[in-house]
This record gives sequence, structure tokens and C-alpha cells, in this order.
Amino acid sequence: MRIGIGVDYHRLVPNRPLILGGVHITHELGLLGHSDADVLTHAIMDAMLGALGLGSIGDHFPDSDASYKDADSLDLLAKTQSLIQEQGYQISNIDTVIVAQAPKLSPHIPAMRQQLASTLGISETQIGIKATTSEGMGPEGRKEGMSSHAVVLLST
Repeated sequence: MRIGIGVDYHRLVPNRPLILGGVHITHELGLLGHSDADVLTHAIMDAMLGALGLGSIGDHFPDSDASYKDADSLDLLAKTQSLIQEQGYQISNIDTVIVAQAPKLSPHIPAMRQQLASTLGISETQIGIKATTSEGMGPEGRKEGMSSHAVVLLST
């Protein structure tokens, strides 16, 4: 068994979509990034890669590579899953937290779990997603950005 942790942050800006766990969420601000800036999916990918010492998403999908401009993070997640499987591992479970002051994310969590489970070929019961605010503190609290933390347990 191997365990990995991933953390990701993205700035909130106008005129960008807000995508979390592959789900498009209606909001006046979206996440800024080279790809679709899906902070939840990026944290999960980093945890998966870290569990096996395979580096980070920046190593595998660098923002200096134009082919990843506006990339769908679920496509990158599927590629990451292939790397994990090539090493002889499978996902036992994923647990995540999204830190955001707004919008309210709890209504979107079931759809996020479904999208992620479908992409990874695992059960929704293997994915935990929680959302919290930072009580108005820090960049998330000031609505300047969002962050996500993920822990992934892999087994052979």
C-alpha cells in the first residue's frame, strides 16, 4: 500500500469557468490556470503521483507545454490513472477537502463524485469530497482563490 497527499491552489478571476471535479458550477468567478484549473482534480492527481514517487502534475503536464492549454483535467486524471496502473497499483480510496468561501459547493458534491469515479473506473463510495470555508481568513476567505487537499491510498 502507498499513500500520497496533494494540494492545489488557483486564483479566482472573472471570465473563466468554475470547474471542480469535472463539474461546471455557475459562479461569477472561475479558476485561473493553464488548463481548466480544476483545483480538486489537480490535488487528486498530485496525491496519486506522489504516492508512487512519480513527481507532480507539473512534471507530467507542464504549463510550458501549449498542448495542455485549457486542457480538461478529467483527461489528465485518466492519463494519471494509467500511469498508476502501469506501476501495478489501483486506487483504494480518495479523501479530499475543497476550501472556498463561495459558492456553496455541497449541492455539487454528488456530481463531482460521479464524474471522478467514472473517469477513474472506481466506485463513488471510494471517493470522499468535503467542502469548507476558511471563515473569511486568507485568500480563500477573501474570495481571491480556492484550494483543495487530497489524500489517496493505493494498493496492489
